[in-house]
Amino acid sequence: MKTVVIFNSQTGFTRRYAEWISQAAKTDLMELSVAKKKDLTGYEAIIFGGSACAGSISKLNWFKDNMDGWAGKKLIVFCVGASPLENPEVQTALRQNFTEEQFKKVSVFYCPGGLNYEKMSVSSKLMMKLFLKTLQSKKNKTDADQEMIRMISTSYDISDRKYIEPILKSLEQPQS
Repeated sequence: MKTVVIFNSQTGFTRRYAEWISQAAKTDLMELSVAKKKDLTGYEAIIFGGSACAGSISKLNWFKDNMDGWAGKKLIVFCVGASPLENPEVQTALRQNFTEEQFKKVSVFYCPGGLNYEKMSVSSKLMMKLFLKTLQSKKNKTDADQEMIRMISTSYDISDRKYIEPILKSLEQPQS
């Protein structure tokens, strides 16, 4: 199946996952800025990856705007965020990025990445530091608050190739 993996990456985690998926599935690989200028009609499967931030997938509107034109193709979206896979909010956040109709046409996956303050934009760093200060100043912190404070205080990397397995399995499944 002729497949392309398209990605948008801010700090490198989404790029890493896109490269892992592309290598494992032997696909074409394109940054979003390149894909926007290409005719993708020759592909049977289109995989899009973006970063997750506050429940939203970056640059997803480009993908959603093109979904109707890709009718009959296998469509997969993955996003990479700083939360562990076990976070119960992940699945809810993934679903809120799509209408019911869109969600029926696409397989959606989450891959844990991490935080890389050194590669973040100034505005993203500022947003994270503000969020951290808000959490730290909260009275009666829960265990979840304490864990979040610990996690976002410094850069970290929880990415792992094992998280691409469900994406690869979805790609191999016959289209419904």
